[in-house]
Amino acid sequence: MQAETGFFSSAGAAVGQGIKWVSDALHWLFGGFFGALGDFFSGMAASLGMSPNVMNFALLLIGLMMLWAGIKAFARGSILSGIFWLVLTALLLGALIG
Repeated sequence: MQAETGFFSSAGAAVGQGIKWVSDALHWLFGGFFGALGDFFSGMAASLGMSPNVMNFALLLIGLMMLWAGIKAFARGSILSGIFWLVLTALLLGALIG
């Protein structure tokens, strides 16, 4: 099949090359970033002894927020509330990481 060599054909080819260049640049930029991010979360999950999925990381985040709530409760002098939050945190993180 023979390609057309008119003005619009070459203009279309130039626009197509520009779009391909932008697409390749974005793929290189974000592909490397998301690859590094995936490797980071896989390494963190492996060191904690849990499987690297979104639900486990959500539970890990909730557990860390509960730990922070326990620390804040102890800081304001509420011992029973602090113990409550730390026990819940230990149960959640122990089940997740163990």
